[in-house]
Amino acid sequence: MKISKIYGKKSFWVITLIMVMFAAGVGAGIYFWGNALALKLSSGAGPKLTIYKISEAIALLTLALNNLYLWTIPVIAGVFLLFGWLLWLVLGVSMSADFKQVEELVNKSNNNRSKKKGFLDQKIEQERRRRLFLHSLSVLQREGRLLDFFDEDLSLYEDDQIGAAVRSIQEDCKKAIKKYIDPKPVIEGEEGELVTIEPGFDIDAIALVGNVSGEPPFQGVLKHRGWKAGKNDVPKLSDIKNPGIMTPAEIEIA
Repeated sequence: MKISKIYGKKSFWVITLIMVMFAAGVGAGIYFWGNALALKLSSGAGPKLTIYKISEAIALLTLALNNLYLWTIPVIAGVFLLFGWLLWLVLGVSMSADFKQVEELVNKSNNNRSKKKGFLDQKIEQERRRRLFLHSLSVLQREGRLLDFFDEDLSLYEDDQIGAAVRSIQEDCKKAIKKYIDPKPVIEGEEGELVTIEPGFDIDAIALVGNVSGEPPFQGVLKHRGWKAGKNDVPKLSDIKNPGIMTPAEIEIA
């Protein structure tokens, strides 16, 4: 909501309340002052006033007091409210330019804040993805020493030695992947088989390649079964403050 609208609503009710209070105060003052004056006149107002004038004044005061709630107070309240509302309109018109400047400043500040928040959220999301990626490698390193294997110079070993090492690393990494992800094939079947893709297939799970035209069903050769996660048991992120450390160095103290 615009600042001018907020100010307009609040100021309208504040001015109205103040004018009503003023009208009530003036009405009460007139009532008590009239009663006091009528009492004074009826008891004798001095030698200079004739009996006729005193009687006429008392009659007028009595009439005004008797009709106080009927027309005196409503008239007073109406006058004060009319004055207050005119004052409210004048204030609104005179301050509209100032409110416009304030709103422009507020909008500019909000836009800058939104851009900054969006930039920070993007950086946080990028850092989170980077940490999850490195964390996945750290799990494979911890369970199967995969990074050690990649860092090894295989040209120094015979083929039979490499085969034995790879078999051990493959078994350990396979256990880790099955423990946390348990991958399952998207399509059950052997590669090279003829498969039929029915209408309404999941385009995220099945990628059509080659000469694709028309509408399903399609028939084609299964080139790769695809993989999907059988479960999503992501291991807890490490408490290492530096997310770039996948596996800390181990130092044995003698």
